[in-house]
Amino acid sequence: MSVTLPPLDDLVACPQCDTLHRASALPPNARAHCQRCGIVLMTSQPAAIARVISLALTAFIMMIAAISFPFLTLDAGGLQNATSVIDAVLAFNDGLAFPLAIAVAFFIVVIPLIRLGALIYALGPLVREQKPRAGARVAFGLAERLRPWSMAEIFIVGVTVALIKVAGLAAVTIGPAFWAFAGVVIITVLKDQLICRYSIWETLDRSAA
Repeated sequence: MSVTLPPLDDLVACPQCDTLHRASALPPNARAHCQRCGIVLMTSQPAAIARVISLALTAFIMMIAAISFPFLTLDAGGLQNATSVIDAVLAFNDGLAFPLAIAVAFFIVVIPLIRLGALIYALGPLVREQKPRAGARVAFGLAERLRPWSMAEIFIVGVTVALIKVAGLAAVTIGPAFWAFAGVVIITVLKDQLICRYSIWETLDRSAA
């Protein structure tokens, strides 16, 4: 007994469990969930891309602030030392630890900025209902490929744990960069929850046609 499958372009694979579903048009503000694991597969929210762009722009500006202002200040025995995110990266720039400094810089600063910039580049014209820029699909694909390597949240969790341990030994003053970095993490999580990757790919394809 042979089974006729619909065209591959009409099928959507669940990113969580790989179950195949037939793609269909959704009414406004609706969501389609995987029948097997329940993850959101598709959404139909007209303002979703505008929200994603707004969050990406906010996160980009806050990331610039996070690397520009003091991160925290330690005061122990009358000695005070202020440090920034750049200082934390440069702490590993001696001898054999230099590759670690490059890795830290890329994972917590460079890659998050590239990912946010790629999203803004790819989706910006769609908010104004204009044709996508040249290379928009490549930019969005790059943002998606970099997602596992953007580790700003791991950095902020590690810093928070370290501050808890240091708090008993020195007076710790949290600087504006810490709150900016924490804001980047929260905004990035919200942004990733709003992104419907299937809908964005479909929009990019239709707009470029």
